Amino acid sequence: MSDDLILGIDGGGTKMMVALADRSGNILRTELGGGVNAMDNPAWRTELETHIEPFRNETRLAAVAAALPVYGEVAHLSRLLEETIEQAFPNARTRVLNDVDAAHLGALAGRSGILVLSGTGSMAWARNAEGEPARTGGWGDIIGDEGSSYWIGRLALNLLSQSLDGRLPPTALAKAVFDHLQLDATNPMDSLGAWATTDAKRSSIAALSAVVDRVALSGDAAAIGLLDLAADELAKHHRAIAGHCEPGADWTFAGGTFRSTVLLNALERRIGRPPIAPKLPPIGGALFAAAQLLDWPIDDSWIGHVAASAKAAFAQ
Repeated sequence: MSDDLILGIDGGGTKMMVALADRSGNILRTELGGGVNAMDNPAWRTELETHIEPFRNETRLAAVAAALPVYGEVAHLSRLLEETIEQAFPNARTRVLNDVDAAHLGALAGRSGILVLSGTGSMAWARNAEGEPARTGGWGDIIGDEGSSYWIGRLALNLLSQSLDGRLPPTALAKAVFDHLQLDATNPMDSLGAWATTDAKRSSIAALSAVVDRVALSGDAAAIGLLDLAADELAKHHRAIAGHCEPGADWTFAGGTFRSTVLLNALERRIGRPPIAPKLPPIGGALFAAAQLLDWPIDDSWIGHVAASAKAAFAQ
């Protein structure tokens, strides 16, 4: 029906976006929440249910696509994610998909190619011309997530501690990190050690990647070196999955770490060709998946409406 609505849910390790849209691709209402990674957040279900609750009684809601971390990776958690969405929206068509799958759908508008993702975690996702998906990375911060914001932030802390000790040369990262965390730099071990044992969270460590980028832009060699290391790791993701697609397949990117032009340019040099600009942000990919459930025609005009509406709604 022309007045049907769709709901897109884009969940991540540190934040969640929810968007209600009409058939034209206009976003009508939104919700923002915290991380919903079922692997490392015991409160993921409460967080998810709290922020989808405002949409449960929407009578025109016809389809829901929930793009969530861990889905398709750990069987029992995948079942819990499906149950949560199905129980919340019994009268709508529902689909749960991996959050990076949705980011790929949005960035490449459903076409084949490779998506390199670097946010709190990291992963690459590919879809070939036959529509068959493949992935690499996404092992989580304990095992992997190389090249992610968290990985960069953790290495930055390690690097500045060595610099303060004199084991490495001085770096502007030290002052920048202490200023960002509002810590007393006159007693660095006490203040940084106290922060690490009381206030350090995965999200706050990941946020340090933006500090690294800012210091890199000022020309600091250590910060530039960290982003070069991250680009090396993300390029490995691309190389590992490139054979799944046709030679020279388009590649694109998603995730907040790529707000760093230093990192993106370094990755482009390693891959050897520029990325295509993402058509839609990840929340747009979730809406794309919901529209597919209803067989809505998805053309350039619809994609443009979703992109513009998401930019306005979420200030992306």
